[in-house]
Amino acid sequence: MSASGSIFKEGENCWVTSQASYAAPLIDCANYYQALHEAILNAKHSIFIVGWDIDSRIRLLRGEDEEQSDAPSVVSDLLAWKAEQNPDIRIYLLRWDSSVAFFAQREMWAKEVWDEKTPDNVRTELDDTIPMGGSQHQKIIVIDDEVVFSGGMDISTNRWDTRDHPIQSSKREGPDGTYSPLHDVQIVSAGPVVKQFSELVRWRWLRVAEENPVAIRESAKNHIDDPLPASWPKHYSPWFEKVDCALARTIPFMDDVEPVQEVRHMLLDLISQAEQVIYIENQFTSRQEIAKALNLRLKQKPDLNVIIVSSYEPKGKFECEAFWAGRIAFKKILEEGISEHRIVMSYSSITDEYGRHASKRIHSKVMTIDDKYLVIGSSNISNRSMSLDTEIDMVLYGNNPTNCKNISRVRDDLLAEHTGRSVNDVSSLLTSQQPARALMEGQLAHGYVLTQIRDEIFTEQVSAKNFFSSLSDPEEPLIPPLPTPGGSIMPIRNPRRRTIMIGIGVLTIAVLAALLLTASHFIPWLSTNNINAFLEESRGTYFALPTVLLVYVVGGFFFFPVTVMSLAVSAIFGPIWGPLYGIIGALLSSACMFAIGKLGGNAGLRKIGGPKVEAVDKKLKSSGIVGVAAIRMLPIAPFSLVNLVAGISSIGILQFLIGTFLGMFPPMIAKGLVGDSITQIFRHPSPETISYLVGGIILWGLMIWGSQKLAKRYQERKQSQKSKADECVA
Repeated sequence: MSASGSIFKEGENCWVTSQASYAAPLIDCANYYQALHEAILNAKHSIFIVGWDIDSRIRLLRGEDEEQSDAPSVVSDLLAWKAEQNPDIRIYLLRWDSSVAFFAQREMWAKEVWDEKTPDNVRTELDDTIPMGGSQHQKIIVIDDEVVFSGGMDISTNRWDTRDHPIQSSKREGPDGTYSPLHDVQIVSAGPVVKQFSELVRWRWLRVAEENPVAIRESAKNHIDDPLPASWPKHYSPWFEKVDCALARTIPFMDDVEPVQEVRHMLLDLISQAEQVIYIENQFTSRQEIAKALNLRLKQKPDLNVIIVSSYEPKGKFECEAFWAGRIAFKKILEEGISEHRIVMSYSSITDEYGRHASKRIHSKVMTIDDKYLVIGSSNISNRSMSLDTEIDMVLYGNNPTNCKNISRVRDDLLAEHTGRSVNDVSSLLTSQQPARALMEGQLAHGYVLTQIRDEIFTEQVSAKNFFSSLSDPEEPLIPPLPTPGGSIMPIRNPRRRTIMIGIGVLTIAVLAALLLTASHFIPWLSTNNINAFLEESRGTYFALPTVLLVYVVGGFFFFPVTVMSLAVSAIFGPIWGPLYGIIGALLSSACMFAIGKLGGNAGLRKIGGPKVEAVDKKLKSSGIVGVAAIRMLPIAPFSLVNLVAGISSIGILQFLIGTFLGMFPPMIAKGLVGDSITQIFRHPSPETISYLVGGIILWGLMIWGSQKLAKRYQERKQSQKSKADECVA
């Protein structure tokens, strides 16, 4: 099936053809977030959010809109509020389980955060089905199966901005402070096309979730002649009505799913239809196949002009050497044999009367072909968007004069923003004989203007194919699929974020412990002989106790064995004062390392550890003093490491210190006998001193054995009590 007169071909350049009863572009994130906030408030039955990111911290409203709203602005608070107000509504959040490349940009434990902040009728899943190197890049929100938002925008950090894009704005603030102007485009639609989006989001959900989502509502108002649905954001009037459209996808090879490259074929087919003006604004332009198609069409159609708007400067080394180097090659192919007056590859920037400057970051994915086709989607003009990432583009076809006029209106409106002109002025310029050249001339001095890109100032890469592009802009998975014993092919997925963070946390603790243990061996003054000599000098003085405390605190920091310190203190200060000084020193050292663990946990160790640390935390907290005492009596982990881990946990310091005292003081008495006996043997060897040593060692061993029995009996008793309580509840 194809829309009458269009180039849409299901199964070739699109997944399905359909119609939108109503559609409106949402230009820049302030408009999108405001419309989304309103649609969520209007929702009654279901909300599906599928995205590259779904950040729980994002404020959908700013300024007066936020102050005057009766509903929360922060998206997690809003969805929780909505779910509590309407217990029958079902909300589904499906976010990409992103790779380590975006570790610093995203919420580390997104699922756990959302689960904690929202009630049970809000379900969250992370999509880890994408092959190695790819990403879940579709951005779709479906409300009540009647309204759909799609395009280039996520609910993510550093996205919000207004259409005037001020050089500086306190409202434009992210986790790392303020950010520069950012431009993006979304589209909101209603009508038959929503049913196809509803099917898509449910298919995506079922690939990763065990729970079936609610079925598509048969009563949903998504027929072509239906009025605006109740969930439509009323502040945004439709631009298009009864417009033909198609949905084009990129689906990589995932398990049993056949890959599709509908986006790639759609863009190539659209370019072949151009007569007057192709307008493109896109985050990236690195796909050489698209550049060749544009160049060929320019040669076939002498009156054709191509206008491209993208970002000025790259973010980071990988983006520079992959996408900006790729853009140099793209531009070279595009311009080959074509007059420079017919092509504009540009960025939008502003310098005000005070000399302040800003360039606009372009994140949108838009293309217009004359007044016949409009693409608003998630696909960049990059290798990965054509084959490796999951993408969804909505393509509108000008099936009547009004819709054709509005396709031109979208293009002219966007260019008016980028050039500081009125929409009417842009419309006039684009109907001139040389629209690209006319657009670049006579721009305002202190408004936003378009400037031709010169990417050579950012990179010296002579080829778009390099190490950075092979990682950042690949066409195929970084690790090829592997054959299975059954003869099928299994793609290698990106490692889950959970796995990455647990690995980093374990590695960090291991490296820290290894460094401190190594330091304890190689620092000359931190040796048993030196510690003994240091303690010996303080014996019989007022500084005896302070000296012991100093030894325990410093030794604890360098992971010096606490048993060695305890034996040394007992050997020097005797079986009475030795254990007493030792337990005071051990408690002080425990408190200091506990505090370091607490500070480190609050600063990020707990965040990295996530639910795994939380599980251990609950066990430690539930067992309390007895659990700490058992750990202290059993030589299962270094003294200082236990102190650090306890600091990261939620156990209180008083509980921890009491448990430490109960677990360490009895063995210290035994160590006191052992340490003092060793000293007496060297000074006055006799059967009596030898018997004290043997008795101390036996007592020490019995205490360890007894602690194991007590701990095991305590755990069994607690489990038995819990089972009985569960039976009573049942």
